Amino acid sequence: MFTNDTLNNEVILITGGGSGLGLSMAKKFAELGADIAICGRTEKKLIKATETLKEYGTDVRWYTVDVREYEKVGEMVRQIVKDFGKMTGLVNNAAGNFLSASEDLSPGGFKAIVDIVLHGSFNCTHHFGNYLIDNKQEGNILNIVTTYAEDAGSAFVLPSACSKAGVLAMTRSLAFEWGTYGIRVNAIAPGPFPTEGAWTRLFPNKKFEKKYLEKIPAGRYGEHEELANLASFLMSDMAPYITGETVTIDGGEKLSGGQFNFIDSIMSRGKLKTAFKMLKKMK
Repeated sequence: MFTNDTLNNEVILITGGGSGLGLSMAKKFAELGADIAICGRTEKKLIKATETLKEYGTDVRWYTVDVREYEKVGEMVRQIVKDFGKMTGLVNNAAGNFLSASEDLSPGGFKAIVDIVLHGSFNCTHHFGNYLIDNKQEGNILNIVTTYAEDAGSAFVLPSACSKAGVLAMTRSLAFEWGTYGIRVNAIAPGPFPTEGAWTRLFPNKKFEKKYLEKIPAGRYGEHEELANLASFLMSDMAPYITGETVTIDGGEKLSGGQFNFIDSIMSRGKLKTAFKMLKKMK
């Protein structure tokens, strides 16, 4: 379905693009001809990712930015436009998550996730959207949410569930409001796609992981290429009439209920809390 010019003339910013799913999407976009901007908080990671992305022959640049800082995000968007001549797409991928019994959450822990996921997505979307509107340009915004953002919620990841639900509401609200400007806004809700960062925070041992795999009807985890293909389709001219949509890609996992509800069946609540505290110390 794709050719090496599917995303020609696109300039796409991927937040959290230095590793994990963000980098996988960036690679696919570059392979299909897009110029790429990636941002994150860790310069070393961004430099390494940029060197990898340059192998595809398109223009690639990195920006050290904390998406929680509204003014800094604005400066980055303006710099991207200056560096590339334009900006046509945004993928809000930067996120954070950890396991915790909700009664044990600290206000700071809750705020940290909300600031990155919800406020960070708003900051990038608001600056990029205003750039498009002011310059009478069309564009695409893709938000990475979760399978538990819409229906069931999920135990033990309350800050993430609240934040991602907010991003999903933002997706639908802006798809309607900004449709008149030719701006499409969609979301992808991934199930389990193993990444080094997320897996070490969310799975304390093999027993947890085995139980998790058992609840996926497809019987396997997702491949990064599968998600990157879906993202490429939604960001391309092959999907001009799709907006306000959330596409779930999870091997059927969503049908079994909240993503992390299964943890309650593995051990007593007391032992779970001890495991969560151990994960926090490891981080």
